[in-house]
Amino acid sequence: DVQLQASGGGLVQAGGSLRLSCAASGFILDDYEICWFRQAPKKEREGVFCISSSEGKEWFADSVKGRFTISSDIAKNTVYLQMNSLKPEDTAVYYCRGYRGIEYWGQGTLVTVSS
Repeated sequence: DVQLQASGGGLVQAGGSLRLSCAASGFILDDYEICWFRQAPKKEREGVFCISSSEGKEWFADSVKGRFTISSDIAKNTVYLQMNSLKPEDTAVYYCRGYRGIEYWGQGTLVTVSS
């Protein structure tokens, strides 16, 4: 059974940090492009950060440059999104997606940043 499990969201004050986790089962995360997306209320879903370990590539949105980083733990088959210096505009439901011709989506985890 193929699954992506996103977790780590919560309520944090502006300037704080959170680490989101995206754990995979049924497939090897490292073989896929893994992206974090987010969707704020009344806004479209947007890409935040992507990593492709097999291609050695990363991509991130300008809005998170210098604040968010992405990493992976092969042994745990998990990708992490470290979010620092959080801003109220980072408030959204965060989703992870695995892609290699087909897509797998996690269920989303809510991040709320208070001002």
